Amino acid sequence: MGILLFLMLQGVDILPVVFLAGIVGAVLYFNFRKQRGHDSNIASVERNTCTISFDDIGGQEVAKNELIEALDFMKNDEQIKLLGIRPLKGILLSGPPGTGKTLLAKAAAQFTNSVFLSTSGSEFVEMYVGVGAQRVRRLFDQAKEAAKKLKKSSAVIFIDEIEVLGGARGQNHGNQEHDQTLNELLVQMDGISSDEGVKLLIIGATNRVDMLDPALLRPGRFDRLVKVDLPDKKGRLHILKLHTRNKPLAADVSIGALAKDTFGFSGAQLESVTNEAAILAMRDASENITSSHFRSAIEKVMMGEKLDRLPSKEEKHRIAVHESGHALIGELRLPDSVASVNVASRSNALGYVRQTQENDMYLYTCDYLKSRIAVALAGVLAEELIFSNRSTGGSSDFKHASDMAKQIIYSGMSELGIISVEDIPRDQLHSAITSILREVENDTRDLLSGYKSVLEQVVELLLDKETISGDELRFLLKNSNHSECA
Repeated sequence: MGILLFLMLQGVDILPVVFLAGIVGAVLYFNFRKQRGHDSNIASVERNTCTISFDDIGGQEVAKNELIEALDFMKNDEQIKLLGIRPLKGILLSGPPGTGKTLLAKAAAQFTNSVFLSTSGSEFVEMYVGVGAQRVRRLFDQAKEAAKKLKKSSAVIFIDEIEVLGGARGQNHGNQEHDQTLNELLVQMDGISSDEGVKLLIIGATNRVDMLDPALLRPGRFDRLVKVDLPDKKGRLHILKLHTRNKPLAADVSIGALAKDTFGFSGAQLESVTNEAAILAMRDASENITSSHFRSAIEKVMMGEKLDRLPSKEEKHRIAVHESGHALIGELRLPDSVASVNVASRSNALGYVRQTQENDMYLYTCDYLKSRIAVALAGVLAEELIFSNRSTGGSSDFKHASDMAKQIIYSGMSELGIISVEDIPRDQLHSAITSILREVENDTRDLLSGYKSVLEQVVELLLDKETISGDELRFLLKNSNHSECA
């Protein structure tokens, strides 16, 4: 102010300087207000007790049991003191996206009658030094304040994508802000005590446990690692029942069949299937959701919406032959595995065969893997049988077949026996892969030749109807007359 007064007495026009200083001051002031507002609300708080319970979550019985056991420590405070049990401070939920990690955290808050605070690891990422650590401190203070305000004795802090916040230290050489933020989280978790007025439980969620700093995973911080995996058939059945309980189902809908057809689906995908089926029923002005609506919904969730891409008559014929080859060998080598065969374009696929399996499998034999290779090669071999040439449509099939051949070799089920994956010479690996593929290719070619008439019938049906079910394919096979029937 003294300098400005001196310049004014000297006759210098100071208005531009004052104007510029005012703009800079206003920008800094509003930025500061915005920053304070963001930090004071680093997590969203559920003002009422969460309405989601463990009964509303299907397909995760093991994860629920693990979580409930840990939460019992918060509910039975006096009993654990008598037994000298140290309360758990943190639980880490690990699993693929869409498996219900956030739902489990909300159910945990409901189970313990706790305040639920939800945030994400990306909320703590900041280029300014000290801001991330300040937000961590504010998060823990906010949890205690919210619990006291709502007159609750405990709070659950849920941090999604915790690998962003808790990634291994020392990897960001240009900026130490990440390491300081993680250090503050470690300090705050160490400071959690059961003697405080508000009991805190930290629940983290990630699908990249390998990225987390080892200090975060040691006992006393995240004490339990709970695996939240894709649901098995029983779990899918439970999830589908939960998501269809408010939907009018037609008499031909079998929830058990849907659970079988959705192998590998996450809980989020199963919810999407039921929702898409209801949308399709609304489009058709149907009062009930039929099995055809569910079949179309499964294919849409797996492959995407149908495209307007219209191949030429010759291309469509070749696509039908290719997919018929996949379907025929799939049903012959793996009975009852084909759910549907389609020549309608979806996403990047000109046509596709949807396969299922009766029971979930976790171990694969050499014969099973060779059957999968045969299904992958059958498309181009069918083209070769009908057109006497091949097309580029089998490039992704070949990659899939090669990957499964490698799996046979790496598992010690090839002629090489038990090997070291890192030490096997490239030419020896190539020779072993080629040997497996040639063997399966020759067997599949012979099998297709014996069923050529059935192949042609399937092609005609596909060209006429665009889609056929696995039951229709099995009916054709059952009533066929070919050289291998006897």
